[in-house]
Amino acid sequence: MGVDGPRPLGSRPSGGPPRRPGARQGQQWLLTLLPAFPVLLLVLRLWQLSRQDMPTMLLLVQYVTPLGLLSALLIALVWAFPLVVLGTAVLGSVLRVSAPARFDPDRSLLAYATARTPGWVLAAASVLAALTWQMRFLPALLMIVLWLIGLRVRHRYPDRADLLLGLGLVLPLLVGLAAYVWLAPAIVAALRHGELATAALLGVPPAAAVVLTGPIPRRSAPLLTQLASYVVAAVVPLVTGTVFLRVPLLPSVAVEVGPPPPAAAVEVVPGQAITVTDRMTILLDQRGRVRFVPNEQVRAQLLCPGPERLPVSGVTVHGWPVEQTALDWMMPRQRPEPVDGRCSGRLEAPPAGAGG
Repeated sequence: MGVDGPRPLGSRPSGGPPRRPGARQGQQWLLTLLPAFPVLLLVLRLWQLSRQDMPTMLLLVQYVTPLGLLSALLIALVWAFPLVVLGTAVLGSVLRVSAPARFDPDRSLLAYATARTPGWVLAAASVLAALTWQMRFLPALLMIVLWLIGLRVRHRYPDRADLLLGLGLVLPLLVGLAAYVWLAPAIVAALRHGELATAALLGVPPAAAVVLTGPIPRRSAPLLTQLASYVVAAVVPLVTGTVFLRVPLLPSVAVEVGPPPPAAAVEVVPGQAITVTDRMTILLDQRGRVRFVPNEQVRAQLLCPGPERLPVSGVTVHGWPVEQTALDWMMPRQRPEPVDGRCSGRLEAPPAGAGG
């Protein structure tokens, strides 16, 4: 019998069970479906905007620019990237420190993503989340970051009891105490106004920051992390799709339509501007109908403000509304102006004393 030559690194002996290519197959499916998801969202948004009318949808596809669609998609869903990256890192880290024998990047897509994600990506995702998540979700972000710190320290320095105690227990306790001191007035205000969800989002994460900085029972870790990853994979696309379907893609305008002066019959058409050609102004009115208006009949055009989402919660954290992001809070905004009546389809009355 001859002597076996050296085996490649990571291969199993000839008598051992074959390694299933689970992570590779999962990665191939992910790379296939990931580019298709934004395209599906864009098509669904145009289908909704056209009121499920195929000729109208084809017209929108012809004139709506891909750059405008991608810009709206990016602005609306920029918050989802940190959620996916940080959530995957937490679940994979829990699996790695709880059941190291089951943490196999060649068989588990969760383990593969965790092992291949560098620390600077996690830091960048945390900063992006701090800027784009609403104030009421920032305590949850703080909790996730503390979990990642504790889990990564436990994986890299399992024999350093001082680091494990300091970063896995003392740091979350101190940060949670400071968070409660800062958030206490907002939590009380949320409870006083009956906003239990807001109170839970502000009050639960600082206390939960010390829960998951270490391992969970080894037998249940693979099942729990796998189920949690399935829940995240099912909920995130649903939430992102719901958010994007409410994003405006076309500018809101009001167009005064009528014969050339001195005729007095004027109609105001509020809607969304599709395009303006050398002969026609093409609009999508409020009923979802396409209007082709000859340019010689267009007397005036007005850009109308977009639909602003009315705040649901009146709770603030030291003057910071819980429904605003850090970017909303820091960046200057245009002062609201009185909405022109033509944006609602009403023709502005001429000034008193005008006319013959």
